[in-house]
Amino acid sequence: MNKTTQSPSPETQAEAMQIARATQKPGQTKEQTKLIAQGIQKGIELYKKQQKAKARERDKFRKKQLKEKTAPDPTVQAQSEHTEVQKIVTQSPIAWILLVLSWAGFIGWHFIK
Repeated sequence: MNKTTQSPSPETQAEAMQIARATQKPGQTKEQTKLIAQGIQKGIELYKKQQKAKARERDKFRKKQLKEKTAPDPTVQAQSEHTEVQKIVTQSPIAWILLVLSWAGFIGWHFIK
């Protein structure tokens, strides 16, 4: 796999700096604000990558469904539906648990400060 580092878009940089300035605390230096903006920027880039990956997966799944509709085979279709349902069921609780834990950690951290 060929990995190339792309520089972030000016819109992403501006958005990250705007968010960092909006959450700036009194006495915070410009360097600290700049570091926070870089962290936000990385988060935005990661989010965009994840959304692109999800879109690719949805497209693959849609194409697979279209292909199955043109040449239906009951046994293959039943197996693929069962596998998809099983994947969704096993992934869902983990996502919810992680969401709840992250929010609890954020709220706890916020009140400790």
